[in-house]
Amino acid sequence: MAQPKRAVVIGGGIGGLTAAAALHRRGLEVTVLERAPSLEPVGAAISLAPNSLRALDVIGLGDEIRDLAAWQGDGVLCTPSGRRLSRTDAAAAAERFGGPLVLLHRATLVTSLAACLPPGTVRTGVTATVADPGSVDRPARVSTPGGDLDADLVVAADGIHSAVRKTLFPDHPGAVYSGFTTWRVVIPLPDARFASHETWGRGRLWGSHPLKDGRVYAYAAATAPAGQRALDDERAELLRLYGDWHHPVPAILAAVRSEDVLRHDVHHLAPALPAFHRGRVALVGDAAHAMPPMLGQGGNQAIEDAIVLAHHRADLAAYTADRLPRTTAVARKSVRIARLNLLSNRAGIAVRDALIAGVSKAGPALLLRGFDGIADWRPPGPPYASVVSHPGTR
Repeated sequence: MAQPKRAVVIGGGIGGLTAAAALHRRGLEVTVLERAPSLEPVGAAISLAPNSLRALDVIGLGDEIRDLAAWQGDGVLCTPSGRRLSRTDAAAAAERFGGPLVLLHRATLVTSLAACLPPGTVRTGVTATVADPGSVDRPARVSTPGGDLDADLVVAADGIHSAVRKTLFPDHPGAVYSGFTTWRVVIPLPDARFASHETWGRGRLWGSHPLKDGRVYAYAAATAPAGQRALDDERAELLRLYGDWHHPVPAILAAVRSEDVLRHDVHHLAPALPAFHRGRVALVGDAAHAMPPMLGQGGNQAIEDAIVLAHHRADLAAYTADRLPRTTAVARKSVRIARLNLLSNRAGIAVRDALIAGVSKAGPALLLRGFDGIADWRPPGPPYASVVSHPGTR
C-alpha cells in the first residue's frame, strides 16, 4: 500500500485520539468520528505506565502528562482488615522501568490529545460504519448519516463491542464476560489523608487513590453474574460489600452519592483475533484486544497501538505482526491476574496472601518482575521522533 494521505478514525476515545494525533504528525489528513455528543469521557481515572508515557513522548505529550499527573507515589496492598501484604516502591519501579507510573483523570488526557489536532478534526454525534474495508488498489469507505467518506487508512477505535471488528471478522465470537463487575467513583474529599492502596478480599477488591486536586479516585470489583444490578442503588451495594473494610473505605463511601457511582460488567476478547487489520482498516485498543483491568494496561496498550500503527501506516500486516503477539500476552496475563485478585476459596486466599507477603519481604524487585516485558516497552522510534508541528496544532 502506498503511503496513506487521508485517515478516518472511528472512535474518539484515548486510542482513537492518540492514533489521530500520531497520524497527523506523520502528515496525514485525519478525520475523527465519535458517536457520543462530546469527547467528555465516561469514566474516572487512568493509570499510565512508563511504556505508554514513552509512546506519548513520540507525539510530544509525554512530559506534559507526567507533569499533569495527579499521583506518582508509593502504594500498599492490604487485606480487608487493613493488614498490609506488600508495598509498591515508586522509586524502584521508576528505576527498573525507566519512568514513573502516574495516575490522572481520563478527561485530562483526552483534552491534551484533542488539543494536538487541528480545529474541525473531531466530529461528534456521528455514527460511522465500515462499508468497504478497501484493498491495495481500492480505498476504504466509511458510511455516516451525512454521506460516505473514502480513506487510505481507517482506524477502528470503537471499543470493546466494536461494530467494525464484527464487520472485519464476522466469525469471531466477540467479547466474553470476565466473571466480575466493577464500580468507579471520583469524588471531592479534600481532607483525605491516606496512602494509595488496593485491598483484596474474598471475591472482591477495592482501590483508593487521593488525587492532588482534592478528589479521590476509588474503584471496586466483585464476582457476580453478568447483568446483575443492585435492587436499590449501586452506592447501597458498595456499602453492603465494602462498608466494614479498613480505613479509608468507609469514609469514602460516606462521601459518595448514588449518582457518583459508575458500574460496568467486565468483558474481554477470547480467543484473540487472527489479525488486527483487514484491507485498509486497522483495529486499536479494546476493539482489538479488550482485557480485564487488573494490570492497568487497557489504555496503555491502546496508546501503544496508536503509535505503532502510525509508524507502520503503509504496512498494516507489519502492524499486526508487531502488536498481536504482545497484546495477546498482556491480555492473557490480565485474565490470570483477575482470577488471582478475585479468588473466593478461603484456602486459596490464605496461600495467595502468604506468598505475596513473603515475596514483599524479600524486596520490591521480586514484585516488580510481573511487569517485566510490559512496562519496559519502547516505541519503534526514539522519543520525540515526530517533532514537526503542523498548522492548527500547538
